[in-house]
Amino acid sequence: MSDGGANNGVSYAIDARGLTKIYDGRAVVDHVDIQVPRGKIYGFLGPNGSGKTTSIRLLCGLLTPDDGTGSCLGMDLRTHAAQIKRRVGYMTQRFSLWDDLSIRENLQFVTEMYGLDRPRERAQDALKALGLAERAEQLAGQLSGGWKQRLSLAACTIHNPDLLLLDEPTAGVDPKARREFWDEIHRLAASGLTVLVSTHYMDEAERCHEIIYMAYGKIVARGSVDDVIGHAGLSTWALYARDLNALRRELEKDPAVSTLASFGESLHVSGTDAKALEAALKGYETQPGFAAERIATSLEDVFIHYMAGVKDNFA
Repeated sequence: MSDGGANNGVSYAIDARGLTKIYDGRAVVDHVDIQVPRGKIYGFLGPNGSGKTTSIRLLCGLLTPDDGTGSCLGMDLRTHAAQIKRRVGYMTQRFSLWDDLSIRENLQFVTEMYGLDRPRERAQDALKALGLAERAEQLAGQLSGGWKQRLSLAACTIHNPDLLLLDEPTAGVDPKARREFWDEIHRLAASGLTVLVSTHYMDEAERCHEIIYMAYGKIVARGSVDDVIGHAGLSTWALYARDLNALRRELEKDPAVSTLASFGESLHVSGTDAKALEAALKGYETQPGFAAERIATSLEDVFIHYMAGVKDNFA
């Protein structure tokens, strides 16, 4: 198997340039560049309908790009789609295994689909690795969300892929199961596996080595979490008042305000012009119960800011 593309000494598991997919005359993925170094965990963020799932399907050979070039694990996205599929593990948003088969039967069947030898032994190894052995004979359709998630991860890694593509894998899963899932992802990455995972959870994004923010077909930001927050250039304040709803209604009209979000007894307000925002807030100092404190901008603040600043290509 050929090695991944390299640039400036970095070996890339994914190296796509100008990736484009058009549906009904609209670019769902619009000349996107995606580079993911080997052995890293990259988070893929963006609102629903932003093109993340389509991008993932282009990268693993399930869809053919309408424009652009690229490689996945050193293989051309257009001419080696079948080979790419065999070296990639793809976990879809929805549970896609067989409800009327047991956990063991599902894993053994997936092993046979890949044409691998020793299907029973491989299934047993996967059961042990993902903590599924005690539930091996339970029907998949009877599992909770967290256990289905664990089974899905076992199924998409049973053939020892070099790249793992996860499409919102923890949606609807409780916090404990999410944490255990991410611990497993980091264990796999430490062994050399590359991971690209789409998520709406900011705490999950913060567990990635770097993130890619996509909105309506285009890449808006990329880099480490600290880099993305810093490049957004937001100034953020926590506000307190007797009537936060009334304060919010007033601030929504102010051009110095980019985003507003309620957090318990406070209101978080962000703007790209720090001086203009501070001046705007001073106008409320005489209101009863009003207080303001400068706080660190969070990834969620940036996420909301970018969502507000891009145009929906389906509008």
